[in-house]
Amino acid sequence: MEQFEEKMKKSIQSLTEEYATIRAGRANPHVLDKIMVDYYGQPSPLQTVANISVPEARVIQIQPWEANLVKDIEKALLTSDLGLTPNNDGKTIRLVFPELTEERRKDLVKDIKKKGENAKVAIRNIRRDANDTVKKQNKASEISDDEAKQMEDKIQKLTDKYVAEVDKMIENKSDEVMTI
Repeated sequence: MEQFEEKMKKSIQSLTEEYATIRAGRANPHVLDKIMVDYYGQPSPLQTVANISVPEARVIQIQPWEANLVKDIEKALLTSDLGLTPNNDGKTIRLVFPELTEERRKDLVKDIKKKGENAKVAIRNIRRDANDTVKKQNKASEISDDEAKQMEDKIQKLTDKYVAEVDKMIENKSDEVMTI
């Protein structure tokens, strides 16, 4: 049972990480988590080659550890799917987040719901695997019919708990995006 609950927790954690990268109109340094910078021929995460700070609500400031990295970081940001144009003063890079339009907010909410639905599907797949395991154990006479029924009930309760958690996450993130 623990292994299946652990997998469900990982699905929730994965969704949390995905939601952290969705920009909701406010500057959130996690939108840069997937950005890789060419650092002496090696692709490296942006966080390892620069200091990232949020000096204002709608601005992310990127201060490279080495001055010669400014151009590489700027190039990585331009080729990413952020949709933001970096401002470069030679030493630091600033990303200014514009106000989100109503249409863009609705698109983001659709994306949030889609990612949430994918997480629910993953949790239900884990439930199916757990139920299959219980049925195999029952067939092999490792557990009784009553034990199998109890375990299936526990699995269903776990599934309901994590699906409800995903629903709550979808609602919270949607509210965050729609708040102006």
